Amino acid sequence: MSEFPQPDITEINKPFWDGLNNGELLFQECTNGHRWMPASDFCPHCLSNIFKFKKASGKGKLISWVIYNKAHHPAFEKIIPYNVAIIELEEGPKMVSNVLCEKEKLIPAMKLMLKIEKINGLSLAKFLPL
Repeated sequence: MSEFPQPDITEINKPFWDGLNNGELLFQECTNGHRWMPASDFCPHCLSNIFKFKKASGKGKLISWVIYNKAHHPAFEKIIPYNVAIIELEEGPKMVSNVLCEKEKLIPAMKLMLKIEKINGLSLAKFLPL
């Protein structure tokens, strides 16, 4: 089974996936100004259920990462080694993604820019070094 894993798209996270399909990365912001990812039906800071999806600038920085040298899903066998990274967006929310560069070039706090890639019909937020 080497089919690319698909996300569980729900009513709450659908705007995020629709945004990627439209070339935008969206995060949530509550009326108290807290911002977060991944999508949730309430603010993880103040528990407010009044929020909007907002467009991110696409700029961020690398917080942390791991390098996978073994594919833990058959769909990823052709791309090892690959990184899984924590990216802090310029607006504050953090997200899990990949940085599209050689593993030796990854450095803490490196500046990044969003690159939306379509993989097997799915739009994914990835990042390039600036």
